[in-house]
Amino acid sequence: MLSIQKQILEKLGICSDLSLLRVMLDGIPPWRDSKLLIKDVKADEVPLRIYQPKWPPTGKRRGILYFHGGAGTFGSITFERICRYIAKKCNSVVASVGYRLAPEHPYPGQYFDCLNATLYFMRNLEEYHVDPALIIISGDSCGANFATVICQILLNKKDLPKVRAQVLLYPGLQGLDFHLPSYQQNASVPMLFRRLVIYFCFRYLNKEPSVLEDVLQNCHVPESMKRKYKKWISADIIPDEFKIRGYVPQKSTSYKPEVHEVVKELLAITFSPLLAEDSIICQLPESYIVTCEFDVLRDDGLLYKKRLEDNGVQVTWYHCESGFHGILAFFGYGIFSFLSGKKIMDSTVKYINSL
Repeated sequence: MLSIQKQILEKLGICSDLSLLRVMLDGIPPWRDSKLLIKDVKADEVPLRIYQPKWPPTGKRRGILYFHGGAGTFGSITFERICRYIAKKCNSVVASVGYRLAPEHPYPGQYFDCLNATLYFMRNLEEYHVDPALIIISGDSCGANFATVICQILLNKKDLPKVRAQVLLYPGLQGLDFHLPSYQQNASVPMLFRRLVIYFCFRYLNKEPSVLEDVLQNCHVPESMKRKYKKWISADIIPDEFKIRGYVPQKSTSYKPEVHEVVKELLAITFSPLLAEDSIICQLPESYIVTCEFDVLRDDGLLYKKRLEDNGVQVTWYHCESGFHGILAFFGYGIFSFLSGKKIMDSTVKYINSL
């Protein structure tokens, strides 16, 4: 029904499918919060919304950068219930980044926006009474992807404070294998279907989904790349308990150079930070990762957890047995919220408060 409605609106010139999706998923703005000081600023044309507890600090606070999800094509800083909750429960300053969206602001502009916002915040910690030893980079879904990449980039910024931790909520971290167990098991589970992942990738890269079926079959990956990264991205690495709902190893598929040429960005380190070398991974900060059982991206989080641990990085992992991708989009909406989403947030708050 939604598909028919958006096609009618698009043909009438009222709005596109992306415009409709943005309106629907931005959420209802919450009431003003008497416990928070909320301030909007800009860093190189990138909007930030800063949340600060109104009560006087007993010392310098944690500073948390938050990148929202939305496949790089929707979502905004108006979706703020998560940030408000963390700011109050963790007595922290939270900076929500309103990176500009694709396709109007082409890929990889979102990473530059997130980096510029991060640099602005880290260079103005004194203004917000933030402890430079307690900076956390966080995000959900594709925002967790951005957080991962920013943490990797910041390793080369020796003039800035060292990031204390990265907080990654059901992250999407690779575009190499769309046949991992979680992709098979949750192919038709809302809110993120397997086909929809690929479709959003095309929208994000501003390309027509002409080779979508081939990408679903991993035909975009050269054999040499499959062999090189099998040690990091493979169903063989996923623990057996995550295969009991059914997993069938993918039959060998032929590499198609023409498909690779269309979507080669999927295999870049920027898009797939799970492919970063060990020399990078071993320098990353302590990490907190949330995965959801009914999420096509579940195994991305599991694989990154293993890579970090194999490289000596401390990882705190929370697996939500009844969670699905995007469950936090309902957080703070009363009867429409899910108990599992509340548990994720409480676990996240507990972790942040432990730092």
